[in-house]
Amino acid sequence: MEQKVNKVLIIDDEAALLLSIRAYLEDSGFEVFSAQNGIDGLKAYAEHQPDLVLTDIHMPNMSGLEVLNTIAKQDADAPVIVISGAGELNDAIEALRLGAWDFITKPISDLKVLEHAVNKALQSKKLIAENKLYAQRIEQNLKILKEDQAAGRTVQMSLLPQGKLAAQDYTFDYRILPSLELSGDFAEYFHVADSYYVAYLADVSGHGASSAFITVLLKSLISQYVAHYKINSNDSILIPKKMLQILSNEIFAAKLNKYLTIIYCVINVTSNELRYAIGGHYPNPILLQNDGIAIYLEGSGYPIGIKQNAEYIEYNLILKAQERIFLFSDGIMEALLPGVSLVEKDVALLDIVKRSNGNIAAILDLCNTSTTEQKSQVDDITILSITKD
Repeated sequence: MEQKVNKVLIIDDEAALLLSIRAYLEDSGFEVFSAQNGIDGLKAYAEHQPDLVLTDIHMPNMSGLEVLNTIAKQDADAPVIVISGAGELNDAIEALRLGAWDFITKPISDLKVLEHAVNKALQSKKLIAENKLYAQRIEQNLKILKEDQAAGRTVQMSLLPQGKLAAQDYTFDYRILPSLELSGDFAEYFHVADSYYVAYLADVSGHGASSAFITVLLKSLISQYVAHYKINSNDSILIPKKMLQILSNEIFAAKLNKYLTIIYCVINVTSNELRYAIGGHYPNPILLQNDGIAIYLEGSGYPIGIKQNAEYIEYNLILKAQERIFLFSDGIMEALLPGVSLVEKDVALLDIVKRSNGNIAAILDLCNTSTTEQKSQVDDITILSITKD
C-alpha cells in the first residue's frame, strides 16, 4: 500500500521565510501549500484540507490568532502550529489557549526543529483519530452487548488477546472459560513502549450482560491511557498503583452499582522487573519458581469502584529464568475441591500449579475443568500466565 503524503499549509507574510520553509518541507516529503496572508490562508485551507497548518501570528488584515480561531471552530482536532517572534510570548500563550498544538519562535535557526514539531503534531493527530475510532467501536460494542447476548459474546471475545504474545524471553498466555454466554472475567496483555508490557486480570462482580458491560468499559479506559502515554507521555499506564486508583475513580463515578477486582502488572522485559498492584482480588498471584516451588505473592487493596480516591500499594520482584507468574480469577476456587475450606483450597492450588509444570491446560485438568468440553461451572474461570524462558 502506498504511504499517504501529509499535506502542510504555511501562512506567513514574510516571503523569504515562507519559501525557505516550503522548500525544506517539500524536500522532506510533504505536499506543501502556502499563502501570504490569513484570508488567502483560510481559502487554501478550505480548498486543500491540509493535515497541518503552520501560521505566523502577526500578519496584515487577519492575524494568525484569527486564523487559528477560525480553523479550531471548524475542526477542534486540526493541528495548527504558530510561528511567533522571540518577544511575543504572550501571543504564543494565547495561541496555545485557543488550541494551537505548538509554537516556534523566530528566527528559525534550524528548520529540523520545525520539522520535528510538524512530525510530532501529525503523529499525535493520528493517535487521536485512532483513539476516537476505537471509542466509537467500544460504544457500538456496548450497544450490542445490551441488545443481543450471542452477538455480545462475539464482541467480548474479539476484545481478548488473540493468542499468545512473545516478547524477548517472555511469553504471555491465558484461558477463559465463561459460566454463561457473557463473562465477568477479563484478561489482557500488550506492549506499551520500549521494554514495557502490561498484563492484567479482572473479575467483575456478578455475571452476564451487566458484568460483561464493565469488562468492555475497563478495556476502553485502559486503552485511553495507552493513548495518553503515546500522545503526551502520561506514564500512568506504567504505574500499577496509580492506574488502579484511576480505574477505581472512573468506575465509582460511573455509578453502575458494580465493582471489580484486578491484578495489574507491568513488566520490563529487559531488566526483568515485574511491578504489580492488587485491587481486592482473590486469589493472589502465584510465582512458580525455577526450583519447582510455588508460592503466593504478597498484596492486597480495595476492590475497584467502591471508594473514591482509594490508595493502592505497589509491589515488585525480579523474575529469574524458568520462572512463571499465574493470575487466577476466583472461579478457580469454585472448581477446586467443593466443600472444603478456603485455606485448604489455597494449599491445593499451590500444589496443582507445582504439578502442572506451568502448563495452563494441565492446571485446568487437575482442577477437573476442561478447556475443550463445555462444563457448567458456577463461576467464570480465567488464568493468565507470564513465563520467563
